[in-house]
Amino acid sequence: MTTEPAVRPEALYEETVEGLGTVRVDRLDPQRDVDVVHSWVTEERARFWGMAETSRAEVLEIYEHLDSLTTHHAFLIRVGDEPAMLFQTYEPEADRVSECYDVEPGDMGVHLMMGPPKGAPRPGFTATMLSVLVHYVLADPQVRRVVAEPDIRNEKAIERLARTGFELGPEIVLPEIDLPEVFLPEKKARLAFLTREGAQAQD
Repeated sequence: MTTEPAVRPEALYEETVEGLGTVRVDRLDPQRDVDVVHSWVTEERARFWGMAETSRAEVLEIYEHLDSLTTHHAFLIRVGDEPAMLFQTYEPEADRVSECYDVEPGDMGVHLMMGPPKGAPRPGFTATMLSVLVHYVLADPQVRRVVAEPDIRNEKAIERLARTGFELGPEIVLPEIDLPEVFLPEKKARLAFLTREGAQAQD
């Protein structure tokens, strides 16, 4: 069962979208948001996220570790008060992806997963949420380029990024990481890049 906080957290970023209302970027609080995240990442549709078999306690541990880092951050994007997207950012030079491409100054990596659809279909909803995500990341003037690396099998995500203006890069193999605090299996992925100029051309 999902329990939303009685007190709305302070948004890191807000954008009013015609036809949707207020879209908010909130920092993910592991204790507060674990039920939402666990219910999402263990669904079949989220198989490329790589957490299908994790327990609630394991999800909490993973995101508490993530919350302790200064280079990796997790967020929930809400439409009004309703969680709609799980979103993570990371500094590529502090991530395993740095072994797979030449990181440039101003690069910012992202991972994203849409929440389960609710109600009637909303054409263009995912594209709108991606646009808000990009606006939030590029609100930091130090960020020059958004970097994504979806699972190579996730054709829908790759196509969606391309439609959003990302330039598709090469296929890569992210190495396995096996540390006491985190385990990440090897991942075959496709690099994708969106420059600040490319994002502005999409608006």
